[in-house]
Amino acid sequence: MASAALREKQAPLKDSYRSDPSTAVVTLSSSGSLDASNITCTLDTGKAINEAKKVAGLHQKAGGDDPDISGELCSGDMLLEALVACAGVTLKAVSTAMNIPIKSGKVHAEGDLDFKGTMGIDKNAPVGFTNIRLSFDIKLEEGADVSDEKIEKLGKLTERYCVVFQTLAKKPELSVSLHGNQETEDGVDASYVWGQKS
Repeated sequence: MASAALREKQAPLKDSYRSDPSTAVVTLSSSGSLDASNITCTLDTGKAINEAKKVAGLHQKAGGDDPDISGELCSGDMLLEALVACAGVTLKAVSTAMNIPIKSGKVHAEGDLDFKGTMGIDKNAPVGFTNIRLSFDIKLEEGADVSDEKIEKLGKLTERYCVVFQTLAKKPELSVSLHGNQETEDGVDASYVWGQKS
């Protein structure tokens, strides 16, 4: 059974997190590249992941397989990718509007995650990222004369107009619902609904 296999795979991880809580903490990261030709951000991914469909799976610290082999990404990786992509595109759009000639650049996001929370080992451990750090390393076109004040404004406007950054910074109203059905012995579908608003 799949449930038994997952429990068997997660058991040694949970034991490890109980005996040494520091082993449950991991920093995930994502990077992207900017160039002069487009208002885009190209995500940097491994070869196997780049060639595969985007498939979400468990992180290795939650019992998942090596993403370089399975091609499966942890949803935390995908969240950081979304932040990198959105922040990179926003920075390029704002720099274009401000006439700041960016030749190239890198966008990097990393976040700290404690698997004791998501694995149910420690009820006081947070579920989700506790810290996310976003950084840019840009190179201007040769001969560009851009003041420190203009660069500071570029940073502030990128932060202000990046949809993913602002969504994370200002927690949106969330709701969760689950709908489904199960065929009963007499061939009739029995439906179920669960919902919660936070």
